Amino acid sequence: MRVLLADDQAWLRSAMRLLLEEEPDVEIVGEVAEARTLLERLTNANADLLLLDWELPGIKSIGSGRQVMNALRACCPNLLVVVLSGRPEASSVALDAGADRFVSKADPPESLLAALHAVRTGGQP
Repeated sequence: MRVLLADDQAWLRSAMRLLLEEEPDVEIVGEVAEARTLLERLTNANADLLLLDWELPGIKSIGSGRQVMNALRACCPNLLVVVLSGRPEASSVALDAGADRFVSKADPPESLLAALHAVRTGGQP
């Protein structure tokens, strides 16, 4: 599975990269820190999964939640959204907008791996 990481926090992108690179069938195909370059990078990366920070700077410039997901899904078939732990409404908004799964930044690493597996298999984590 080819994965593109999109988060404005470099340390979090690095941590996700380290965790996901341990998975035998995961290839990190790129990273972005802002929405301005996200669509272009996503198109060129030919990613199977976008791991997206729902609060990525500039993401709202793409449009509403549903417009964002539609634009991203046109470039990538699977969307896994990462939300801040103090923003429970963000997860429901992301899912309502069309995200396949979400994880909180406060969740343990195993939650990210379980969500990745669920997206990959089309099932529950």
